Amino acid sequence: MTETPKTASTSALVGRLVRDEVRPHGWRLALAALLMGVVAGGTATNAWLMQPVLDKVFVEKDTTVLGLIAGVILAVALARALASYGQAAIMSEVGMRIVAAIQARLFGHFMRADLAWFHANASGKLISSFLVDAGLLRDAVARALTGLAKDALTVVFLIGLLFWQDWKLASVMVLVLPPALGLTRRFGRRMRKASTRAQEESGTLTALLSEHLQGARMIKAFGLESQAIARTKAAIESRLHNFMKLGRTRAAASPSMEALGYVAVAAVVMYGGAEVIAGRTTPGTFFSFIAALLMAFQPLRSLASMNASLQEGLAAAQRVFAQLDTVPGIRDAADARPLVLGGGAIRFEGVGFTYADGRRALDRIDLDVPAGKTVALVGPSGAGKSTLLNLVPRFYDPDEGRVTIDGQDVRKATLASVRGAIALVSQDTTLFDDSVQANIALGRLGASADEIVAAAKAAAAHDFILGLPKGYDTVIGEGGVALSGGQRQRLAIARAVLKNAPILLLDEATSALDTEAERQVQGALDRLMVGRTTVVVAHRLSTVTGADRICVLDGGRVIESGAHRELLARGGLYARLWALQGAEDGGAQAGQRARA
Repeated sequence: MTETPKTASTSALVGRLVRDEVRPHGWRLALAALLMGVVAGGTATNAWLMQPVLDKVFVEKDTTVLGLIAGVILAVALARALASYGQAAIMSEVGMRIVAAIQARLFGHFMRADLAWFHANASGKLISSFLVDAGLLRDAVARALTGLAKDALTVVFLIGLLFWQDWKLASVMVLVLPPALGLTRRFGRRMRKASTRAQEESGTLTALLSEHLQGARMIKAFGLESQAIARTKAAIESRLHNFMKLGRTRAAASPSMEALGYVAVAAVVMYGGAEVIAGRTTPGTFFSFIAALLMAFQPLRSLASMNASLQEGLAAAQRVFAQLDTVPGIRDAADARPLVLGGGAIRFEGVGFTYADGRRALDRIDLDVPAGKTVALVGPSGAGKSTLLNLVPRFYDPDEGRVTIDGQDVRKATLASVRGAIALVSQDTTLFDDSVQANIALGRLGASADEIVAAAKAAAAHDFILGLPKGYDTVIGEGGVALSGGQRQRLAIARAVLKNAPILLLDEATSALDTEAERQVQGALDRLMVGRTTVVVAHRLSTVTGADRICVLDGGRVIESGAHRELLARGGLYARLWALQGAEDGGAQAGQRARA
């Protein structure tokens, strides 16, 4: 949903991330951990080698040891390089595989979500979550978790070496660990909070950009360029402010750890130097200790920095998991069975529906749509026509009452079987940036080229398709931008023809067309409606005068019902709407055409 998900603990998020996403890659991670151990052990070995270099080579002048130490250094360097490459490559692959799997699940969740959920979540924010949050998760897994594991192992090896060399000196150094851990936790909390706000602002900006780019025509028509630029600049500034806070917090982590580290170095130098002067330890042991301590600085600083990246990734994981945990309200019942189709008769029994904002859309409607007949839903805007139509394919479920197809409650049938029995043609035609043939074929995947052509002919689309640059192979652009409104609508009708479903839903299918385009599209619709159970939502009454039954809705109720001439004779709301549209002549002609 649009609200910010409740903050989960770091341990809970890491646990879920490991359990759900990381565990399937266990053998790769085990190999990576082994290689990380080689890298950490090599670092500790390099620090230990300082002792024989000083004590054996420089103090005792033992030349036989010199070549041996040089060989060991080269061997360790080669082993560290190969192990470092191996673990980096493995963890990079694991990170990318995890993100790909999460994105696939996230998109699947989007596609299974309710229409109400889409209405409550801006598409720009969903895209931002799909891309930005997934990218942050990749960094958290492939870089942060890898770095944390490798650096933590390095610190463990080096601290082990320090205690093995001189437990008293190591104890002095360990005194800085509690404040260091405290700082790490504090910076982590601040990073998570700042990252969450920054990601939310990124989603807001993405949504705003999407709105402005899609509405470019309207913005130019009303001269709103300056306002659009100002709104976008404000969103950019707000996002920048949050990212600057995030950057300052990240920048403070490493220097703070470094300052604490030098406190430990100062203490070790004072104490260790006194031990060397007193002869209680050798210079080689002392400098080996100092080397190990200094080598531990880098992984300690990296741990603080990696924790910051990890917190960013966990903030992203929290948002992604919150979306994945949203259970669709429209889904198959536990005992759902495939719809058994007869003629496709539809019945609304005491149907009521209220939107999430409390607006009552339908009030106990009883309505029959006999098999093979056409029922039109008309009325003023906001009367509940489209809402009633949307209950048939279960885009929404009624709050009360039920909708049946051939006597079966659609909520007790599988979604796939219900929607497979329905073809929908709406005012908002959805076409994809693909060929004409591919867009029509969505009506029935796997249809042959001959079947696609036959469907286009039935929809009066074949002739204009042949006039396109590449005919059926012409790519029509995003949303079918290369076509006119009437052409787009005829492709949608061709898709419905190809599906050949027994139930046809027409939602304002011609309301956005000019007179000539409407005539062509209406002719194709009339042919498509033959023999099918059809529910038509219409604004232009002239397009439904030939319907078997016309239901007039107002305030969520059916207030009139009958044939066109009957409703005109009653002089009620339908007659007033007819008069307002001035459609007597066009209606008579349409009625003659439908009866022909």
